[in-house]
Amino acid sequence: MKTENLNIRVDKQVKEDAEKLFAEMGLTMTAAIDLFLRQSIRENGLPFRVTPVPSFNRTTLDAIEDSRRLARDPNAEGYSTIDDWKAGLDL
Repeated sequence: MKTENLNIRVDKQVKEDAEKLFAEMGLTMTAAIDLFLRQSIRENGLPFRVTPVPSFNRTTLDAIEDSRRLARDPNAEGYSTIDDWKAGLDL
């Protein structure tokens, strides 16, 4: 089978993350892209459902960011049980 070169540009971090993921699956980037293209041809379209990015209001975005900040903070208060968590709520 004759092959062709395909040159694409992607974000550096996306490339590194994808290479790591595919390596864990035993695939090279070339093999993964080939699989994607072949499956797209079989499906006659994208081989997955494309969904819109959810839009959140400012309160929700702030809560998401606060949760991420707390998840990264080793000194953040934690709870052992659901009852402890409920007792810690400001209701």
